[in-house]
Amino acid sequence: MEVVLADALLARGGDPCALLRAVCAPLSAERAEALRLLLQRLAAAEGQGEGQAAGEALRRAAWEVALERCRPLLRLGEGAAGGAACAERLRLGRALRGALRHCVQLCGAPLAARLARDALAELEGGGGGAGAEAAVEALAAAAPRLEEPALVARSVAAALALLRDDGEAEAAAALAAGRLLPALGGNGEALARVWEGLLGAGGAGGEPPRAGRALLALSALCDALLPRGAAAGPDARLCPRFWRLVQQGLAQGDGLCRRRARYLLKRAVDLCGGQAACLRCPPDGGDEPSLFWWSAEENEALLRFWETYILVLETLEGNQIHVIKPVLPKLNSLYEHAISGEKGCWLFHPSWHMCIYKRMFESENKTLTKEGILHFLELYETKHLPNSLGFSEFVIGPLMDALSESSLYSRTPGQSMGACPPLGMRLQNFLATYLMLLPEEEKGSFLLKFIQKMTSRHWCAVPILFLSMALACIPACKVLGTDGLQALRDVLQCTMITHQILLRGAAQCYLLQTAMHLTDVEKVSLPEVSSFILCLRPDESLRRDTMLWIELCSWLQVNDRNFRKSVRSDFEHQETSSLYQYVRGLVVEYLKTPASETKLVATMILLAADMEQMRNKSSGKSNIEWIELEAFLNPLLDVLMKLGSNAYIPTLKTDKSLQLLLKLLQTRSLKCSNTQDDKVLSFIWKSLMTPVESILEFILRQLTTNELSTVGDLDRCDLYLALIPEIVNLCSQVSWKKLPTIKNFILSLTNASIRNFQETNCKEEPTLKEQIRKVISMASLTVVCEIMDRKPEAHLEALPSVDALKRFILFFQFNEVVKKPSYVEEKSSLCEETSSQGWGKIVARYVRDQWICLRFVLNKLPMLAQEEEASELPLSTVERSRKILQSALEALTILPSDQVLPVFNCMKVLVPKLLNSSESLCIEAFDLAWKIISSLSNTQLIFWSNLKAFVQFIFDTEVLAVAASAKGQAYAKIKEIIFKLIDLSTAKTGVFNVVISHCCQSWIFPTIDDRSALTNAFLNAGNYCELITEACVFGTVFRRDQRRLIQDVHAFVESLGEKCAANVVTESTNRDDHYVRVCAIKFLCLLDGSNILHKMFMEDIVSKLLDKDEQVSRSKTRYYANSLQHRIKNRIWQTLLVLLPKLDQNFLCGTLDKVFQAGFGNNQASVKYFIEWIVILSLHKYPQFLSKFWDCFCYDEEKLKTSICTFLSVLSHFDIILQNTSEKKPVLKKALIVVLQWCFNHNFSVRLYALVALKKIWGMCRMLHVEEFEALTPVIESSLQQVENMHGTGNARRNWQRIQDHFFFATFHPLEDYKVAEDEWISLCKFDRFTDIPLPPTFQWYQSRTELLDLKPSDWSQQDMGSNSVETDGQTEWTDVQKKIIPWKNSTPSLDLEMVFQDRAAKLGKSNSRLIVVASLIDKPTNLGGLCRTSEIFGASALVVGSLHYVQDKQFQHLSVSAEQWLPLVEVKPSQLVDYLQQKKTEGYTIIGVEQTAKSFDLTEYCFPEKSLLLLGNEHEGIPANLIHHLDVCVEIPQQGIIRSLNVHVSGALLIWEYTRQQSAGPLQSTANDTTSTGAAIEQSCSPQSVATARMLIFSADFAAPLHAHLSGSLGSRCSPLPSGLGPPRPPLTHCWGQRASKASRSSWHRAASSPCASRQLQKSSLAPQHAFLSCMLGADIFPHA
Repeated sequence: MEVVLADALLARGGDPCALLRAVCAPLSAERAEALRLLLQRLAAAEGQGEGQAAGEALRRAAWEVALERCRPLLRLGEGAAGGAACAERLRLGRALRGALRHCVQLCGAPLAARLARDALAELEGGGGGAGAEAAVEALAAAAPRLEEPALVARSVAAALALLRDDGEAEAAAALAAGRLLPALGGNGEALARVWEGLLGAGGAGGEPPRAGRALLALSALCDALLPRGAAAGPDARLCPRFWRLVQQGLAQGDGLCRRRARYLLKRAVDLCGGQAACLRCPPDGGDEPSLFWWSAEENEALLRFWETYILVLETLEGNQIHVIKPVLPKLNSLYEHAISGEKGCWLFHPSWHMCIYKRMFESENKTLTKEGILHFLELYETKHLPNSLGFSEFVIGPLMDALSESSLYSRTPGQSMGACPPLGMRLQNFLATYLMLLPEEEKGSFLLKFIQKMTSRHWCAVPILFLSMALACIPACKVLGTDGLQALRDVLQCTMITHQILLRGAAQCYLLQTAMHLTDVEKVSLPEVSSFILCLRPDESLRRDTMLWIELCSWLQVNDRNFRKSVRSDFEHQETSSLYQYVRGLVVEYLKTPASETKLVATMILLAADMEQMRNKSSGKSNIEWIELEAFLNPLLDVLMKLGSNAYIPTLKTDKSLQLLLKLLQTRSLKCSNTQDDKVLSFIWKSLMTPVESILEFILRQLTTNELSTVGDLDRCDLYLALIPEIVNLCSQVSWKKLPTIKNFILSLTNASIRNFQETNCKEEPTLKEQIRKVISMASLTVVCEIMDRKPEAHLEALPSVDALKRFILFFQFNEVVKKPSYVEEKSSLCEETSSQGWGKIVARYVRDQWICLRFVLNKLPMLAQEEEASELPLSTVERSRKILQSALEALTILPSDQVLPVFNCMKVLVPKLLNSSESLCIEAFDLAWKIISSLSNTQLIFWSNLKAFVQFIFDTEVLAVAASAKGQAYAKIKEIIFKLIDLSTAKTGVFNVVISHCCQSWIFPTIDDRSALTNAFLNAGNYCELITEACVFGTVFRRDQRRLIQDVHAFVESLGEKCAANVVTESTNRDDHYVRVCAIKFLCLLDGSNILHKMFMEDIVSKLLDKDEQVSRSKTRYYANSLQHRIKNRIWQTLLVLLPKLDQNFLCGTLDKVFQAGFGNNQASVKYFIEWIVILSLHKYPQFLSKFWDCFCYDEEKLKTSICTFLSVLSHFDIILQNTSEKKPVLKKALIVVLQWCFNHNFSVRLYALVALKKIWGMCRMLHVEEFEALTPVIESSLQQVENMHGTGNARRNWQRIQDHFFFATFHPLEDYKVAEDEWISLCKFDRFTDIPLPPTFQWYQSRTELLDLKPSDWSQQDMGSNSVETDGQTEWTDVQKKIIPWKNSTPSLDLEMVFQDRAAKLGKSNSRLIVVASLIDKPTNLGGLCRTSEIFGASALVVGSLHYVQDKQFQHLSVSAEQWLPLVEVKPSQLVDYLQQKKTEGYTIIGVEQTAKSFDLTEYCFPEKSLLLLGNEHEGIPANLIHHLDVCVEIPQQGIIRSLNVHVSGALLIWEYTRQQSAGPLQSTANDTTSTGAAIEQSCSPQSVATARMLIFSADFAAPLHAHLSGSLGSRCSPLPSGLGPPRPPLTHCWGQRASKASRSSWHRAASSPCASRQLQKSSLAPQHAFLSCMLGADIFPHA
């Protein structure tokens, strides 16, 4: 239509130059569009040779328009304003660009050269922003007409420079890629340069541009680069770099980039398939196959291969696993076609397959990522693929990047706790198989890169564990050298980052096994091996009592004398390959070299000694001489023997020897095998006993003289003090012959330390040396106190110095600090550690040591009070205790948090003595201690030891007893702390474990001290029963997150047992959440019903648990499976089941009513089973309670509606209930009467349960031959027989069979089947591992018959089978799969950046529909979301909603699946609908209501106009009456059902599809003689801007009538009459859909023409746009009249 108007204007306007100048001033968006249209028509006329006379003038006018109007306005840019201003600028920019292109067409090469020079000057000058974008636009307009080679070259170089630029000119770069380069590509001179530049084949730019930009340019140039006929230009199919770029695009994260790459691939495949010619791209290097080839003989097979390949890629775009899963087997067929069976080589380059996997690995859907990884790993298990360098690079690159995601290692449905996850197993098999397939020369380099990749990023504990396990499972082969061992060492360092100790230790074990299996010992030296071993922690992985240690010794023995000799060792001498010589030299050099590692020397000594023992055993020697071990120890013993007598031994040598001694003694203290059986350690201990006197004499001299006088000497002091208890332990293990020596040492050390304090305190200003002596003396006394505490068998307390020590500590001024020296001359001697912070640590250590000594003395305080005269003590014992407690509170405020442990230990002794007399002071101690513990909760290293001391202090047996007896503030404070600890345990796993373990042990197994302090410690259990109650229901709600995954992997590692050394070495912390309930249940199982205290406690616990169950039921009447409420109730009834056998009849009589009331609740299946089980056991044990049970059936039906099945299930086990009943017949009679009533219930489920119970009870009646029921025999038996023999396959028969097969009715036996806590994933092995509370060996945790054990998991456990990953086993290739992809030929290669939303959507393959869907009356987000999706799919032009807020609704987004991003949404509130409909009528739209009315049309007979507006009604009320009379027509959907109502989304979808079907059928031939294809063409050409353009083309009413006449001559009857005042009247049209409707449709239309809405329908028909188009034309005074 615009073209016709422009032609008419040019025909009537006279001078086109004047017309152009008139339109240009001023140049708004509407005028710019008019200018573009006029220039387009002028350029077309110029090209056809029209208007030659005015050609030169026209070119001058076009030159002027281009340089003076268009180019300056383009420089202003489109701006960043939002809303209408931004849209107006975009519109203006699009029009100016089009006008500029047409000006270049008119003026030719001169204007093109001028524009190019100006634009290049701006670009080369470094201008950015809008100026650069405008310059690119100008270059794009000029490019097709450039003729100067220099300008062409400069333009190409500028475009490529923009593409390579990573700066801020992103928009300019995109314009260069999307418009400038394609425009230059149309220039024959520039195409070759563009081609070379895009693919990085040299040129000024160097590196190729980014993939996204290059693909955008290539997509726009595909017509030139992928020619269908013979072409002189380059053929992209023959360029390897082109295919590499396509592959790079296929795996990009940007969806648009992937789309362009797929487009290029489809275009190339379609071209090859059409030509069916032979084609081969040159190889990209090496012996790799061609990236792309084609063969005429295999044309069909190649087409099928690429179609399948593209199908897989397109399906992956959906990220929906249910769509993708059926397509995955097609990958197998791709491999079958890609590999030559005869030659065993790749036919297609394997990188194409890697693109698919890389896309899956980088998917946002983790389930899809996991499927892709599993499929790739399975590839090498099932197919023998030819070797390819690309595969190795892919494994080390994208595959390992994907494997770093922890969530991929979760369990799958059906796997039990402790099973290895599928990815872990598949990874082991893959790595072993893949390495076997690699050539020998490539194995080492691949493994080295693989291991180095494990160090290139921060890996979480779970991935690094399973990767290490996979490496350890590789069959032994010698492929790793020095670099490989160093890489493994680096991985070991990476494992130390994680806080998961067990997983960290397991990874270390597997990495050591990897080193032993894969290292070529001839390429590594023993120093390198020992350096690797040094990285293993003995408390996490490598320890002497493990199988791993034995395996390492065996490996060293087998490879001894085969290790590479190091050219120059760390110890500056030639190293040999013998382990014996290496260790011997290591010890000698160690004592000389300051930098050597003590741990390394000790470990290598033990390894060499164990290897010697292993070698002697294998040779059959019974008496081992330990020649080698003695040689290792001799240099050390020589030094140690001289320590006491030779004062001139260098300090370095003495300290190094003592460090090695300490390390060897600490190794002894580990949990190794029996000391008598360990001959290695026995020999070491006996050897080390010899120099004990010399060592103690040396230590005494160092500690009691002035030899340690500086801050730096404190480290040496720590070494000497650490040795003292180790030497005492050594003597106790080997022989007490050295006991006199030890006693003399303790006596001398104690007296010297006390004397040193007395001498130092006399000085007012002590020196630094004296302060250091005080610190060392206090530390020495601390060690003495600790030894006497730990070694009572040595009887060291009888020493005379001990009494002096006790008096000294008792009268000591606690919290005394050592002042920092103030002398200037002393300061100069201080090292850096004596800074404020360093000296503070010294002071804190000094104060801490005071409280360690006090803890020893406080235990003896009662004895001291009895022994000493009252006059000798300054205060009474109570007063002294109060003073000490106040000092303890002061110490808590001044000590760092990591030093408060001894203060807690002292408070544990003090508080019980003061709780009665000084309650407020004790409460202050409670609060301050809790504050410290809560502040330490994020500190892993020191938290647990302090927490244990805190718990022992707060929950001391005497503290609890005294507080409970008074029932005062302390009692309330302790209960408050209990619940604070429980809250803390929800965030920090293991806190509640410490509390419950301590309390249960102290209550059920009180120590001697506790018994003396309290008559019966178990009273505390009753006073603080909340602790046990909360423990019975404790447990976090497991989510499918990292925490749950960690627990699963922990269970897997634990299931490995001794095979994984970490399980043996790692200390069991019992911090698993399960151990809280395990401890509570074991505690309850130990209770004795005959003990009155135990009996009262159990009854209290049962009552509290039932109250808690009732409270949970009241809080939520309905709760979901696996919710917190479900878990709590499940735990409550599990505990009640444990306690039930211990309850007596009197208590159970009152409690059973509460159990029955719980049965009336709305419970989950697992909870119902427990309730029913408890009822059955109760009635079995006490049949006299049956009367209470019968009362449960007497409630009204409303209460029994949801619970009667519970009580009927109890009756299904009536034979168990009556085992202890002598008179069974009366009870059976009652049961039969009750059951028969419910067999006729209207609820089907109730009838099923009643029939199961009836079958059981009637069977019992027949066995007992109850004569009273003979009359009922025919009825009951015929009913049961009818149920059993139900015909058909309906739900009734299936449900009857299912309920009979249910485990509770078919297999379960309430008496013989007994299990405590296997539900909710507490493994029975945890009860065995939790040894804090021992149970008798005869205690029966579990008893179930084989029939029950063989059943499938119950309802509960089915809720927790792992992640929802999709199984891929047994997949077969489907004959057809979903393909939700737009056909590629309907798409375009690029998205022009200047397009508005609708244009962009249209270019993506959507039709330019004129359908508007109005859904303002719909208020449900689900319906709106579905309509949005349907409207977008079928190409509606807009969806009108009542509020745009619906778009943010999750239900809307769930149904729309992002359709709102590709469909224009318009907000029109229901109150504005009338005005909106009227406006659309004026725009020529036919308003169609989707409603059933008296005059509605049948959808099958209605023919939609092109401009249709569908109005959908409300879900409940339809279209309101006030809107119906605004409709042009109503359409209804023919129906055959009774409901007469469809969902509004379904109704709208049916009409949208029918509209799309009719419009896509294309215009039919018109029967009118005067109608030509011109009208249809004009109708199709009208754009949304037609009206605005017309306003600029039609300037006056005088011009309107002639123009109308011109149009009438051209269009015939299709032109509507002009409005009054704009021309002569014209008869209205009498047919409107003649061109589109079939004969039947037209007939139906004519039949309906007499309806009231027929005239309106005619007036608003598909020709109405022309009426509206002309009626809105405005006059103007800027156009000269004819």
